[in-house]
Amino acid sequence: MTYIIAQPCVDVMDRACVEECPVDCIYEGQRSLYIHPDECVDCGACEPACPVEAIFYEDDLPEEWADYYDANVAFFDDLGSPGGAAALGPQEFDPPLIAELPPQNQD
Repeated sequence: MTYIIAQPCVDVMDRACVEECPVDCIYEGQRSLYIHPDECVDCGACEPACPVEAIFYEDDLPEEWADYYDANVAFFDDLGSPGGAAALGPQEFDPPLIAELPPQNQD
């Protein structure tokens, strides 16, 4: 089990969750943040830190955002398990589900 970052994070990427994560497993894509499913220790520190309520425990992910589970996993298909987001830095890609979304949260 792991935590999943869903649609409310797209184009917002507040990063408060990154600051709270004790194992540095929240990685930055071009338009969203992603939690590494193998590096996450399920501590839950990220969830209450998210100001847009985009982080859900896998079993609690709303049905409308069920595809975000696969998008979070797909982000790491080519990256593998780098062992820490800070050393890797921001990536210039997102999985197709995220990359193909129209701009989000534009007021």
